[in-house]
Amino acid sequence: MIMTAPVLHLHKVERRFQEAGAPLEILRGADFSLWAGQSVALIAPSGAGKSTLLHIAGLLERPDGGDVLIDGRPTRKMNDAMRTALRRNNIGFVYQFHHLLPEFTALENIMLPQMIRGLRRNEARERAEQLLDYLGLKARGGHRPAQLSGGEQQRVAIARAVANGPGVLLADEPTGNLDPKTADHVFSALTTIVQATGLAALIATHNMELAARMDRRVTLRGGLVVELP
Repeated sequence: MIMTAPVLHLHKVERRFQEAGAPLEILRGADFSLWAGQSVALIAPSGAGKSTLLHIAGLLERPDGGDVLIDGRPTRKMNDAMRTALRRNNIGFVYQFHHLLPEFTALENIMLPQMIRGLRRNEARERAEQLLDYLGLKARGGHRPAQLSGGEQQRVAIARAVANGPGVLLADEPTGNLDPKTADHVFSALTTIVQATGLAALIATHNMELAARMDRRVTLRGGLVVELP
């Protein structure tokens, strides 16, 4: 069910960079809203600004204009500590490369963000075990990333991203480094988590087949977010 207020709202967001002494405008007053329980595919060619949009939505970059609202809270005037706390508690990230810590097991990789947030070790472990079981990885919890397949590593990365119960999940080409069959398994795990937890997901992808299975599809055109049929 769509809630009245979006959990993520980009309001007239602008972002520009200097290239050869001239400004290069990536986002030009982009507006975008994402509601709880929705999965939205972000489809655009390389260089259009997908990663920039995700970084701004995830509070990793500050926009040059406009604002990002998380659960209705404006973030533009927040200091770095406030933005970090909001990002840690409300936003989960999944990347094309899993970025799991190689010296820790799958279980420990999922426990770490919870413990950083302040959860006790036994509580973090219980939550991590539940997520691994839910994603069909219960038997692999004691394995380090190098002992897991690419698809298993990415499912662990998804579990890590949602371990703190964020309201927003941002994914940048999460299946881009996988073969089609494995990509389908990982995508199914991702959408299952979205549906089960009611979080909102914005997923950048070049995979049109996977994008067609999401609730909405958007692209970047002329520095604006445009809805696709």
